[in-house]
Amino acid sequence: MALIVQKFGGTSVGSPERIKNVAQRVARFHAQGHQMVVVVSAMSGETNRLIALAKEVQANPDPRELDVVISTGEQVTIGLLAMALKDLGVDARSYTGGQVRISTDSAYTKARILHIDDGAMRADLNKGRVVIVAGFQGVDDAGNITTLGRGGSDTTGVALAAALKADECQIYTDVDGVYSTDPRVVPEARKLDRITFEEMLELASSGSKVLQIRSVEFAGKYKVRLRVLSSFMEDPGEGTLITFEEDQDMEQAVISGIAFNRDEAKITVLGVPDKPGIAYQILGPVADANIDVDLIIQNVGRDGTTDFSFTVHRNEFQKALKVLNETVKPHIGAREVIGDDKIAKVAVVGVGMRSHVGVASTVFRTLAEEGINIQMISTSEIKISVVVDDKYMELAVRVLHRAFGLDGEPKAA
Repeated sequence: MALIVQKFGGTSVGSPERIKNVAQRVARFHAQGHQMVVVVSAMSGETNRLIALAKEVQANPDPRELDVVISTGEQVTIGLLAMALKDLGVDARSYTGGQVRISTDSAYTKARILHIDDGAMRADLNKGRVVIVAGFQGVDDAGNITTLGRGGSDTTGVALAAALKADECQIYTDVDGVYSTDPRVVPEARKLDRITFEEMLELASSGSKVLQIRSVEFAGKYKVRLRVLSSFMEDPGEGTLITFEEDQDMEQAVISGIAFNRDEAKITVLGVPDKPGIAYQILGPVADANIDVDLIIQNVGRDGTTDFSFTVHRNEFQKALKVLNETVKPHIGAREVIGDDKIAKVAVVGVGMRSHVGVASTVFRTLAEEGINIQMISTSEIKISVVVDDKYMELAVRVLHRAFGLDGEPKAA
């Protein structure tokens, strides 16, 4: 029998009835002889409620104390699930991140896992118990509670699977797998039976909300076998297996999926000196302000100046503009700083690009035929990303999905 880590998200444990359903699912696996570790999120909406509560008390909550508050959501869920399993006659024990000793750094609200002590979990598993662990949280060296950032329960699940050398990590969510794109935008979207870690990482970084990007990075680094399944189906089937390219026993499709992200904004610094180090002089202060930058484009220099464009998360747009106007613009002598928060990023992803020419030309031709202007382009070995006007995003996704044959059976490379 196998050692399986199962992770259930907020919607999967969103009510006492749903928690009981999760308990029944876990109990079935346990009855088959599997060793079970279960990671759970807070009940849906609970983390948002706790953040709002904190902001009622302090407009900009102290990060350490905020982690103390928002970590309680998962603590409620682990206790309730343990009770539900005991009610079914299954011995279970709940653990907070601190009790398991998920050691992290001290970057409150976005901590990173450094080490996991698997001793207590293994002792319980050897006694036949189901181990239930609070997702999203850990402790630093000083014993302070830390949280891993939104969606961090996925990372907890994968990290525990890596530490325990689990046979599989199953991520249960409100969808039955990874799709070629969001079915709400393209009803013809196809569920993928398998996808590589590289592709899943690119999809997650480009806006796919199925898995948190750090969890995919973790799984790829430690070679954790990862599967996405639905917690709302009595028989979820095989879901989508996220695996390694060398595991594939069939020819890879050219394109696996189309991802998109509305949460981006574009900033352009006009008339900057065209000289070495200018990119650092612009982006250094932005990084110092803890603002992540995504796509970057520097135009060809002319008359000793150039234009420099990049994208940031839409929530960071005003903050980034302020940094640039107050510090960067006067320091480097830029002519003007302009921005646009009505853009979207669309990405075409597939490992088949490595062995198939013409993908880029298909992207550009397809968008041109629909009159969609491309504002920025970024490429990697298996991804082509374009920035377009927000109002054209859904159209771009639909026509690209059709152009690469994703509405039907995949096209082989």
